[in-house]
Amino acid sequence: MMLHVPNVLTRDQVLDMRDRLDAADWLDGKVTVGAQGARVKNNRQLPEHGAVSRELGQIVLDAVKASDLFFAAALPLRIVPPLFNRYEGGETYGLHVDGAMRPLVAGEGWLRTDLSCTLFLCDPEDYDGGELEVVDTYGTHEVKLPAGDLILYPSTSLHQVTPVTRGARVCSFFWLQSLVRDGTQRQMLFDLDMNIRKIRAQLGDSAEVLGLTAHYHNLIRQWAEA
Repeated sequence: MMLHVPNVLTRDQVLDMRDRLDAADWLDGKVTVGAQGARVKNNRQLPEHGAVSRELGQIVLDAVKASDLFFAAALPLRIVPPLFNRYEGGETYGLHVDGAMRPLVAGEGWLRTDLSCTLFLCDPEDYDGGELEVVDTYGTHEVKLPAGDLILYPSTSLHQVTPVTRGARVCSFFWLQSLVRDGTQRQMLFDLDMNIRKIRAQLGDSAEVLGLTAHYHNLIRQWAEA
């Protein structure tokens, strides 16, 4: 499942973050990938453990945790601290798949990457190119969202960022491990949740709504890994 989550950050939050990011020192993006990824990755990245990355990453984490739509789709168990990247002057990241595991902070172990997230920090008209292309069994999907919006997609997908030929593409990106490992089960739970909300808006907390809500939670109870 790919999902567009709008308005994760406000316009003021985006502008404040961009001021700090534009003034920051950036590193070669190859520092955070393995040998295979390094062959196709050509961008820059904010130092992972620097003060700016930690402070802005916490803003992103607080924002996604406050997003009801994000939570409903992802059912997050653990989230890797958000990172930040920048593409300009033809920079690109060729077709690749994200690593299956990511280390957590302070020796807290590892996280299985079930879902990948890209949070856009600039508007589509600010740059040319730079589309996130995600490949699945239904074809290739191009994503280029307004500043403050997020795309959520399976980490198992092949994907790439096309060359940026004008302006700069600045984003936050991160991975999460879901409470529900199976993507089909997550999709079913999300669809059920969305339909329960629609029925509740029409009928209130009727017996039917309460019954479906109980079914939803019992499925999570059966499928969740905690």
